[in-house]
Amino acid sequence: MARFAAGDRVRVHRQFPPTPPSHIRTPYYIRGLTGTVERVCGAFKNPEELAFGRPGTPEVPLYRVRFRQKDVWPDYEGNEADKIEIEIFEFWLDAEGDEA
Repeated sequence: MARFAAGDRVRVHRQFPPTPPSHIRTPYYIRGLTGTVERVCGAFKNPEELAFGRPGTPEVPLYRVRFRQKDVWPDYEGNEADKIEIEIFEFWLDAEGDEA
């Protein structure tokens, strides 16, 4: 069951590869930022586990999260309304205001 729903504000964890190294599927430039869940995409096997030949279970909810371009790239010179959407697994997200 998904922890978040469309419209929820979430913060992406600001973590770096743990020890031992893992196969991270969340872009570096989005870590630590806050966005809005655009939709719940479903639950899928964990690709960070699958990359190492592990079963990737249990399945994990995947979200499409929307961020303002200006929040991602402060020097962005495009339209203030421009957004970027990124699909992020639940274990990378906290509710806005929770510690990441």
